[in-house]
Amino acid sequence: TRLETEGLFDPASRRAIPRFPSRVGVVTSPAAAAFQDVLASFRRRAPHIEVVLYPSAVQGAGAGAALAEAVLTASARASTDEIDLLLLVRGGGSLEDLWAFNDETLARSLRRCPVPVIAGIGHETDVTIADLAADVRAATPTGAAELASAGFHEAASRLVVLERALGSTMRARLHTLEQRLDRSTLRLRHPGERLAQAREQC
Repeated sequence: TRLETEGLFDPASRRAIPRFPSRVGVVTSPAAAAFQDVLASFRRRAPHIEVVLYPSAVQGAGAGAALAEAVLTASARASTDEIDLLLLVRGGGSLEDLWAFNDETLARSLRRCPVPVIAGIGHETDVTIADLAADVRAATPTGAAELASAGFHEAASRLVVLERALGSTMRARLHTLEQRLDRSTLRLRHPGERLAQAREQC
């Protein structure tokens, strides 16, 4: 197809998702359940991540052009808004509901975006042109947020493991020191015993 010829779907052009993004842009409708799903996922997994919304219609006449415009706005403001990553999300729906995400202009705007893009559109079985043009495709909007916060979530889980290991190591070390102290105590003699022994030897 023309988009493939342009290299919009080339795996070699895919960019890596930042491991610890601090501010994430989201292109979607502010009234969409998908936006609330993204916010809920961030609150649960990485509450310090800041979200910048670039609002757009997500279905109906002109939605494809509106989505492309929102992505272009995010691209133009990426440096000013200091976003590290962009999410393009929409909840499930019929093929007609998701048709705006097959817009060719939208696909091109995603590839021109200066920051990596995760697309979380519909359900796992739904695949749109925007999914193919994004750097990473998530199965759902929640999945997109989970991918965006994966580094923080893994780090938090790792810290829990390290904390437990450190606690176990410290307890073992203290136990060893207590045993050594007990043995040293047994070797100590009361000063009175030493004086008595000295008098006997005189």
